[in-house]
Order: sequence, then structure tokens, then C-alpha cells
Amino acid sequence: MTREVERTDDGRHVVVDGRRWRTADPSLPDDVRAQLLHHLGVGRSGVRSAKSAGDDAAVAAARARVQLAKVGLGERGPAWWEQDDDARRARWEEALRELGD
Repeated sequence: MTREVERTDDGRHVVVDGRRWRTADPSLPDDVRAQLLHHLGVGRSGVRSAKSAGDDAAVAAARARVQLAKVGLGERGPAWWEQDDDARRARWEEALRELGD
């Protein structure tokens, strides 16, 4: 099943199945984006595994990792288009620091 994905005219959001989602900050350096996406994938996988195992503490930890990665990407937290370059850099650097990279 292929989902229909559209971008908003301003490029700040994608629309998937009628629901609007914030896009990642386009100013992210490629290596930073790759690191944050890695953490996002590991966190999502961890949520699935921990749920299957019934480990509530591990679910919470994995969800926290997902949250940090999404904030670093600019998909959550303050809107990246409202931040200056220094604030945007500080956002992703802090997320990577907290994620352990």
C-alpha cells in the first residue's frame, strides 16, 4: 500500500493520508541528519521491541530517544523556520549530545 504524500507550498509540512506533519529542518548538515535519523530508527525499533516484551521502562526510554531525535531534526519543539541559524544549530547539537553522539 502506497501512501499519498504531498508537500505544503511553503515546504514546512508534508501531508500524509490527510494529516499534516512538520518536515525536518532543511539546513541540517547531511552527517547530522544521518545521525539523527539513525537514532530515530533505533528508538522506533526499541519502542516496538519493548512493547512486545512488556517492558514499560524500556518503552519510555525508547520513546524519549525518539523525542530527542525528532526535536533535533526540527520535527518537534520550536518551529525551525522561526529560529535563527544559531538556535537551529544549538537545537541539533543539544539533541546529539543528549543522544550520546
